[in-house]
Amino acid sequence: MSKKIEEYRNSITLHLTRMSGDLEHIKEKVNDNNKHLLKLNGRVRDNEVAISRIKGIGGTISAIIIAILGWFKMGE
Repeated sequence: MSKKIEEYRNSITLHLTRMSGDLEHIKEKVNDNNKHLLKLNGRVRDNEVAISRIKGIGGTISAIIIAILGWFKMGE
């Protein structure tokens, strides 16, 4: 009976060792993904700022053109 218990204990130890290694690998991959996500978020933030700037400039130019066309229309 003692031999079976010893084998069982060894198999449990082996299994826990494998799980520990797997968890460490998963932790490394999650950390790598977080670093990559931070880079992507920075790029997205920069693009959002650029798009907002383009929208603002486009809206201003549109308003100026509309004002000029309205002024010419009122002059007639």
